[in-house]
Amino acid sequence: MKTRPRQRSPLAMVILSFVLEAPSHAYRMHELIKQRGKDNVVNVAQRNSVYQTIAQLLAAELIRVRETQQDEGRPERVVYEITPLGKKTFYAWLEGMLSEPRREFNEFPAALATIMALPPEVVLVQLQKRMQTLKQQVADSSAFSKEWLGKGLPRFCMLDDEYKQLLAKAEIKWLSGLIAELESGEMSWSEKSLRQLAAQFEVGKPG
Repeated sequence: MKTRPRQRSPLAMVILSFVLEAPSHAYRMHELIKQRGKDNVVNVAQRNSVYQTIAQLLAAELIRVRETQQDEGRPERVVYEITPLGKKTFYAWLEGMLSEPRREFNEFPAALATIMALPPEVVLVQLQKRMQTLKQQVADSSAFSKEWLGKGLPRFCMLDDEYKQLLAKAEIKWLSGLIAELESGEMSWSEKSLRQLAAQFEVGKPG
């Protein structure tokens, strides 16, 4: 009985795309992720994550061992290739990821949902820091994209960077308005106002 991955994942998609492109070993795939800037899309801070995902794909028969390379003075390297099942699964996952918006539970919305636990002046400082970080990330990403596009890389190879820049710019614009409201005092709260709010919207309390 085949062991299928419990669910598709960004890292599994990237690895499948690499072995679809050409047979590859784990070290090469890890380096390609960094060279192509895809470490902004998938988390490979720990190289072991690449090996774990490869093991899952191998067990599910989405990839298979093509050969084992043994160069003098280097450790043995296993080269993987995609299977027919892997191609079918990859294309199905890719079509689904492109067409079906998925609920994602990120940290920032959770922080916004509990933002009133901090005083407004503290929130203001933290959001200002976030906005500056986002601006730097956009600048870095823009420079990275411009460099590779200048080398002749087609735009469709950089759509993930383009999309992330667009989202970051939209967040910066939204943060600017929110920060202005906090700075002017238009948006504010206190322990007293929060207690009153809690009492007003107490669950089960008659309207």
